[in-house]
Amino acid sequence: MELTARLSRGETLGDRVLKVNHAGENGAVNIYRAQRLACWWRDAALRSALEEYRAHEEAHRSIFGKELARRGRLRCRSYVLCGIGGYALGFVTGLCGRASIAATTVAVERVVLRHLEEQLVALRGVDAAAVSAIESILADEQSHHDRAALEPSQGIFWPKILRPVVSAATEAVIWLGMKL
Repeated sequence: MELTARLSRGETLGDRVLKVNHAGENGAVNIYRAQRLACWWRDAALRSALEEYRAHEEAHRSIFGKELARRGRLRCRSYVLCGIGGYALGFVTGLCGRASIAATTVAVERVVLRHLEEQLVALRGVDAAAVSAIESILADEQSHHDRAALEPSQGIFWPKILRPVVSAATEAVIWLGMKL
């Protein structure tokens, strides 16, 4: 699949990818922040994992933010939307419990990992700094996916509903960010 974007005057594909990734990381930070809040009374292991994931996503957001600043680029117009949407998604899925949290993480990370790979293919040999930023977060994103995928799906209902809905919403947010 070819990576396409509507670019502003003087903007490169690498600039746009970094903006969208930065906004997406803001969404991810807020998903984990809200999930942790919504399920604060649950087991310590779950709270600990959500805090670890949130810390990773904050570091990723910082990586993309610093690279955007180095380029003199503003954040994506979808940054705030991603934060609000991520918080709402995180809060609802946090209330639904462990299986919903895991299903959400798997769905989001599966889409994100595919997009990151597409971005690397499109930007290799074109924008080394963007490639470096993307490569620096891949292991964490894969770890989040893999750990969540190992979580027992105690609730059959929510994961079956959430995975396709969250995947579609994640795709839509990425598409929107690339077009704004």
